[in-house]
Amino acid sequence: MPKFAANLTFMFTEWDFLDRFAAAADAGFDAIEYFLPYDYPAETLAALLQRHGLRQVLFNLQPGDWENGERGLAAMPGRERDFAASLDQALQYAKILGAERLHVMAGIGKIADAAAIATYRRNLGFACERAATQGVTLLIEPINGRDMPGYLLNDFDFAAGLIQDLRLPNLKLQFDIYHRQILRGDVLTGLTALRPLIGHVQIAAVQARGEPGSGELDDFRVLQALDELGYQGYVGLEYRPVAGTLAGLGWLAAFRAG
Repeated sequence: MPKFAANLTFMFTEWDFLDRFAAAADAGFDAIEYFLPYDYPAETLAALLQRHGLRQVLFNLQPGDWENGERGLAAMPGRERDFAASLDQALQYAKILGAERLHVMAGIGKIADAAAIATYRRNLGFACERAATQGVTLLIEPINGRDMPGYLLNDFDFAAGLIQDLRLPNLKLQFDIYHRQILRGDVLTGLTALRPLIGHVQIAAVQARGEPGSGELDDFRVLQALDELGYQGYVGLEYRPVAGTLAGLGWLAAFRAG
C-alpha cells in the first residue's frame, strides 16, 4: 500500500496555512509536502510537525521572482549566485524540518539552449555536492506546458538522460503522474522504465487536476503498480479538491479498502 503525503499548497486550503498541519493530521495523514516554507520561520514549522506527528517529505527551493514569471533558477545563466543562495536557504530549512528531499526548479527556457543546459548541469552538480553533506536528495521534475508555459524541463526522456549522464547519487526524478499523462501518456511503462531513477512520486487526476479517480486515467491501477514495482517512498497528493478537502477524501478510503 503506497504511503501518502498531503500537499498543503493544494489541499486543506479551507484553513490558514499554519492550521493545515493540524487539519491534515486530524484527517489521518502522517506526512506532508508543500511548495515553499519560507514565509515562516523553520522553527515554527518544525514545532507544528512535532506537535501533530507529521513528517516533512518535500518542499522546493525558492524559484526566483514568481510574481514576475520566474519558475526556477537552476538553468538561468547569470543567476548562479541567486541559485546558490536559494540552495543554502533550502538546506537550512531542510535540516530543521528533517526533510530529506528538495525539488529544484529549472526555470523558463528551452532544452535547445546550450547555455541554459550548461548552467543547469553545473548548478545541479554544485547543489548535489552541497546537499550530499546533509544527506539530502535533490529532485528534478518534468512539468507540462499547459500548467507552466515555457518551463524548460518539459520532457521525461531529457530528464532521465540528464540524471543518468550526471551520475550524481543524490539526483533523482520527481515523477508526477499528472504531468506524465499530459506530456507523454504511457504512465505504467514510464514508471517501470524509470523506476531506478525515481526519488518521489506525485499524483492528481487528468484533466482537471482533481482527486485521483476523477479523471481519464485509472489512478488506482497506477498506485497499485507502484507497489508492484517496489516503490517505498511517499506519493504526494498534489491535487485540487473538487468540493472541499475532507469531502474529497472518499477516494482514499475506497482505495485503501480496495
